[in-house]
Amino acid sequence: MTGNGTDTPLAVGLVGYGVAGSFFHAPLIAAADGLVLDTVVTSAPARREQARAEFPGVRLASSADELWGRADELDLVVVASPNRTHVPLATAALRAGLPVVVDKPLAGTAAEARDLAALAADRGLLLSVFQNRRWDSDFLTLAEVVARGDLGVVQRFESRFERWRPRPKGGWRESGDPQEIGGLLYDLGSHVVDQALTLFGPAVRVYAESDVRRGGAETDDDTFIALTHANGVRSHLWVSSTAAQPGPRFRVLGSRAGFVTYGLDPQESELRAGRRPGRGEPWGVEDESLWGRIGAGDSPPAGGGRPVPSVPGDYPAYYDLVARALRDGTPPPVTAEQAAATLAILEAARRSAREGITVEVPSV
Repeated sequence: MTGNGTDTPLAVGLVGYGVAGSFFHAPLIAAADGLVLDTVVTSAPARREQARAEFPGVRLASSADELWGRADELDLVVVASPNRTHVPLATAALRAGLPVVVDKPLAGTAAEARDLAALAADRGLLLSVFQNRRWDSDFLTLAEVVARGDLGVVQRFESRFERWRPRPKGGWRESGDPQEIGGLLYDLGSHVVDQALTLFGPAVRVYAESDVRRGGAETDDDTFIALTHANGVRSHLWVSSTAAQPGPRFRVLGSRAGFVTYGLDPQESELRAGRRPGRGEPWGVEDESLWGRIGAGDSPPAGGGRPVPSVPGDYPAYYDLVARALRDGTPPPVTAEQAAATLAILEAARRSAREGITVEVPSV
């Protein structure tokens, strides 16, 4: 590995340069203190040219096998390729002696995720999952509100990741082939479930409703998940591509007050628009019109409650923490075990929706 000295940047190989690789991982790796984007793996000519234009000097590879052949030149591999490839590529990287970050979902099943975690532990290597929405502005703000006890005892957590996309876009994310691990349950569901577990701990029961609403769609595009957490909090989670009128992003009800926020964290739109963090400009700052409101008895859309200034979103923090974990041996920002817990919920939700039952989640 290259990063032996504390001042030497850790060399990163990025597998995949589609939406996840080009809009999220590459810019955030480049912005991280102590990391350098060394190699991009993509065989698509247009994407190779895009990577070369955005990161002059980056090396290009046509297949991940080229990385395993020079594993001693790299310190980290990031897997940002289609979901079906996550497990085989992460397995190959670990067997080549390389720490790995995998885009969510880590795997199709919790069992596969635990097997990867065991392999990483056996090799003494970092394995982390890119759950970037733990660093959304609204989520960081909500976490502070809950931690301060401003709401009293939290009773219900509502989270919506809703879009209006009445026509399917196609591609593997909307494929009905189970091997692709597509559909909203595993795409946006990975985010809302991870956030619920991060805030309120393990869930013991799951109920779900999952539908294919759009003509020509092959997999779920409108899903609801209800969790009962071990501590008694109930989480109601929606993910949808068919929401003509999106609801609040978060509504959290406690014994003393409630917190409501609308809209989405700005970081994804900033990255897609070509803005980059780490250039001395404010990053992840929500407009005041999107600040959440806290109060009791009055509706926030009607001006009830008081505004809560949003904490800036901080996707760059993920890779900063990965770099620190690689250098200092600290825990990664998201562990494979946490990803397995999320996948266990997603599997239970899929079974619940299919069979019309409430599913008990075994403790592990």
